[in-house]
Amino acid sequence: MVTLPTMAGCFQVRYGIDVASLGEWAEPGVVVDAAQSAEAAGWDALLLWDHLGYVWGAPAADPWVVLAAVAQATVRLRLGTAVTPLPRRRPAVVASAVTTLDRLSGGRVIFGAGLGGVPSEFTAFGESGEASDRAAMLDEGLDVLAGLWSGEPVIHSGTFYQVDGVTLAPLPVQRPRPPVWIGGTSGGALRRAARWDGWIVGCDNEQGTMVVPAASIAADAAVIAASRSARGPFDIAVMGASAGPGDPVASAYAEAGATWWLEHIHGRRGSRASMFARIGAGPPR
Repeated sequence: MVTLPTMAGCFQVRYGIDVASLGEWAEPGVVVDAAQSAEAAGWDALLLWDHLGYVWGAPAADPWVVLAAVAQATVRLRLGTAVTPLPRRRPAVVASAVTTLDRLSGGRVIFGAGLGGVPSEFTAFGESGEASDRAAMLDEGLDVLAGLWSGEPVIHSGTFYQVDGVTLAPLPVQRPRPPVWIGGTSGGALRRAARWDGWIVGCDNEQGTMVVPAASIAADAAVIAASRSARGPFDIAVMGASAGPGDPVASAYAEAGATWWLEHIHGRRGSRASMFARIGAGPPR
């Protein structure tokens, strides 16, 4: 893991798969099979999208239910979301769900959080689609989560959420809490990431072409590092597409500061069979 951009390339990169749980990949059993294949092939994590895809016409799965099944079917993979739009979920419920999954998996959860990139998933249900509203809800919601995961009584009176002396139990296995990775590339997202444990960013398009250069990741990593006050470890997770073992694409992003490579698995990139073949081939080491 990396704390400063000047340390890029000094740390061993870990590799995971990032599954867009939409369309045929919304079938829970398919994701469980993919997770087992990934673990056998030497991948280190499985992250799932968190979208209400059916709002815009794509079958979609609830990531937390699917991840619970994955937790029972694997023993080593880190598990999480890339990313959960916290503003459309109740923080108290999320705190309990993440804790339950962390305990079920033996402390393997990564919590990815963001604003939510599809406004219709909010407006279709009468909620605000304004990015500024969602940003404020995200920041306040993350504070509520951290408070509840601390195990201390939480008293919170904010713009969006109220907590009246509640103590969460049981607590996550990971202490002081599961790592929180922030998604997004805006200035606000980078500043927000600096306050937490990691930054997660998509670098490929729907066809599997890398469209965000490694130099851009290095520049944004420098912005994050300049904003960080904590001295602890910090992860940078790059989502992308590689041809398989021996593909040098991941190493360029590692030199830019990435500590995780997340292989994008989705229906628009290729058939289910081709995606399973890509998973089975293993990481692009």
